[in-house]
Amino acid sequence: MKKIIFAALAAAAIGTASAATYKVDEHHANARFAIDHFNTSTNVGGFYGLTGSVDFDQAKRTGKIDITIPVANLQSGSQHFTDHLKSADIFDAAKYPNIRFVSTKFNFNGKKLLSVDGNLTMHGKTAPVKLKAEKFNCYQSPMAKSKCAAATSAPPSTAPNGAWTIWLMQA
Repeated sequence: MKKIIFAALAAAAIGTASAATYKVDEHHANARFAIDHFNTSTNVGGFYGLTGSVDFDQAKRTGKIDITIPVANLQSGSQHFTDHLKSADIFDAAKYPNIRFVSTKFNFNGKKLLSVDGNLTMHGKTAPVKLKAEKFNCYQSPMAKSKCAAATSAPPSTAPNGAWTIWLMQA
């Protein structure tokens, strides 16, 4: 399990794209991962029912993310593999029921979000990660007044167990 990739889609209802606190929509939020299997294949899965909040002030170029990922909601497409991932061998869901990401700093270059620094707690250990913002946009949505979406990733060297990718979207 040298490489783990997390993708979290944190959907939240918002009023404006400026300063606001957004609640994660647990019905749309998910954290997906891919695990290199002895350099022969890639096993994939995801966690569903994420909770948390995103504070974002585009004008001040600040923000805060606090997302909880429930390990019990892990799905892999194979019940046998899902049970193995939840076992004490891997995530130990009984002992460590949640994975949590809490940002410490949003990094901008002008108006462009470059990255988000934060701490990822998994399996009882917290480590700093820097998530590169590969995409970020706030726009008007006919369904939710406005949305903000970001695609971020962390190279394996900045994460304790591999690479994490976290997606944030207000919906």
